[in-house]
Amino acid sequence: MPLFRRRSGGEGAQDRAGRRGFGFGLGKRAAEAPAAARGAEPRLDPALGDETVRLVLGQAAAGDWTALRPALAAADGTELTRLVGAVSDVAGVEEWTARAIADAPDDALPLLLSGARHVSWAWEARSSARAKHVTEEQWKLFHQRLEVAEEQLLEVAEREPSWLAPWYFLQISARGASLAPEVATCRFEAAVRRVPGHPGSHRQRLQQLCAKWGGSHDAMHEFARSSMLAAPEGSPLGELVALAHLERWLDLPDGEDHAYLTSPTVLADLQEAAFRSVLHPDFVPSGGWQASFNTFAMAFSLADQRKTARLLFDALDGMVTESPWHYLAGDPVKAFRAHRDRCAAS
Repeated sequence: MPLFRRRSGGEGAQDRAGRRGFGFGLGKRAAEAPAAARGAEPRLDPALGDETVRLVLGQAAAGDWTALRPALAAADGTELTRLVGAVSDVAGVEEWTARAIADAPDDALPLLLSGARHVSWAWEARSSARAKHVTEEQWKLFHQRLEVAEEQLLEVAEREPSWLAPWYFLQISARGASLAPEVATCRFEAAVRRVPGHPGSHRQRLQQLCAKWGGSHDAMHEFARSSMLAAPEGSPLGELVALAHLERWLDLPDGEDHAYLTSPTVLADLQEAAFRSVLHPDFVPSGGWQASFNTFAMAFSLADQRKTARLLFDALDGMVTESPWHYLAGDPVKAFRAHRDRCAAS
């Protein structure tokens, strides 16, 4: 599910990014870049061009559990997690899943979907405001919904011990509920025992280790690098290195942030990670591959490595993911477009 955070680092896992100038002199030259050089019109597509996901989202929006269930039942661990993650952001899912659970109390699928939806729904209740601006009623709803999510997802994990999905969403609920660090660690370990290289679970672990969540920059970077090196070349886990550097960049004051990303050490890290993962000959795109490409495209653009960024933008062909572009401005599509056009004009 998409996570929103503030430019300052934020308190909440879905705090929206504060507005931030690009600082790149996006002026006449970028504006005059030929449209053909820029690629397709940038767009936020919840399905990321995947027709299976698009169909599932339509069925969820219509509350058609009879049509939706076969697709979930046929999905393997990674695909089930991806589909449930997409559906969990659809408004109203919490209503018809309650009915589906009542109709088939022994079926773990509607319980999983309800639990995942309650995680997303909890963040909706909290809103994107900074913690000091969240009302008492919002906090109450936030925690009530997380409690339901915890209960349902833990029950699914007990019923279906081989499933990845409940452990993926339990990582997010643990962070929101401020559960003990050892609980978060156990949940990550449970997820990767089931799917060792699962990118989503590794992203959640990286967030848990961020300084803004009680971790540290050192722990975050160590996790990112060790995960990348432990994975085979061509694995998408190299993205973690770029995400870690973006998190560190977010925590620095204006001026120091750009100097950090353009430092020789960070540039070497980004190049190594990209060419070990998404730009490696053995990289095979799988469902949601655009997330890694967006992360690297933003990191290289911010680091003034426009030629490398352009390779990634060209591959994306206008497909925008909210994360990590929400770090730059309120509208990820505008941020993506500005950086892509700047790199195309170079």
